[in-house]
Amino acid sequence: MASIVFKNIAKSYGQTEVIRDVSLDVRDGEFIVFVGPSGCGKSTTLRMVAGLEAISSGDLFIDGVRVNDLGPAERGAAMVFQSYALYPHMTVEQNMSFGLRMTGHPKAEIAQRVQETAQMLQLVPLLQRYPKQLSGGQRQRVAIGRAIVRRPKLFLFDEPLSNLDAALRVQLRIELAKLHQQLKTTMVYVTHDQTEAMTLGERIAVFNQGRIEQLGTPVELYQKPVNRFVAEFLGSPKINVIPYRMLDGVLQVGQHLLALDSWCSPALADVLRRGSMLGVRPEAFLLAHQGPGLSGQVEFLENLGDVRIVYVRVDGLSELTTVKLGPQAQAVSVGDGVMLSPHAGQVLVFDAQGRTLS
Repeated sequence: MASIVFKNIAKSYGQTEVIRDVSLDVRDGEFIVFVGPSGCGKSTTLRMVAGLEAISSGDLFIDGVRVNDLGPAERGAAMVFQSYALYPHMTVEQNMSFGLRMTGHPKAEIAQRVQETAQMLQLVPLLQRYPKQLSGGQRQRVAIGRAIVRRPKLFLFDEPLSNLDAALRVQLRIELAKLHQQLKTTMVYVTHDQTEAMTLGERIAVFNQGRIEQLGTPVELYQKPVNRFVAEFLGSPKINVIPYRMLDGVLQVGQHLLALDSWCSPALADVLRRGSMLGVRPEAFLLAHQGPGLSGQVEFLENLGDVRIVYVRVDGLSELTTVKLGPQAQAVSVGDGVMLSPHAGQVLVFDAQGRTLS
């Protein structure tokens, strides 16, 4: 196992700065996920840990040792790539044992490690097959197995599931979580998929434009995002961001007026006076055919079996408002007039700069 410490890490290509002053402590044995949109710097950060990218400034420590000037082989890390990177002319067994053979490990030890890892990943029946004879999920398990046999103190995953179909991604997510429980090895996982991040990460670092916007547990990031970017990036469907105005103790949303004293607590009312946008998760709306709230019309429905996603055109708002309904919720149809009432206890408030107010 290994701890990782980033101290004011930066990375530039010429005049273009892609990583800006990243400081982060990864705990020994932790499963941490780097998540963010394409081009945010998460993969570059991972490659600097692996030694595949030079650090422009700052210091990187693995187990207390400064590794800025150490090569990839000296860092005790194993990396699993998106593209599998298997040798097509080698069998599964040969692919998994290649690194150990190159470093001169005894044949008996190599055979034992490969067999143990193959059993762990359910690859024993496939050991004599070639990559072209494997499915995408099987190839990725071989790539992971090749990393495991090295017994590294640190695993680095660079979007390893992005080439797989949805069912295989779910299956391998479960396998990776179990693998971490078995090995208890530090794992750093990069993805742009928020579902992977939320289900795998003990902690998540949300990257944006080369910086970490927020670091925390999945629940912390979902319930208490520090800004609008984090709030919108995590959650499916994404959070509704609704502009509003304050008029003498009344909240104006689109063409609707909500009296604060009947809708929210005095503490929330004080926060609302300092903000300009509401953040309401789709599941935090109560939808009814009549009653108080924001009136609108249902424009589109997605029936996902266990839940329904309802898209409502609220009078006076430019964007559709998304509502997530459970199986016991009231039935609605396209064209229905509805009333939406946000649950005051689950509302976020953002200021004009997108910061979360509290």
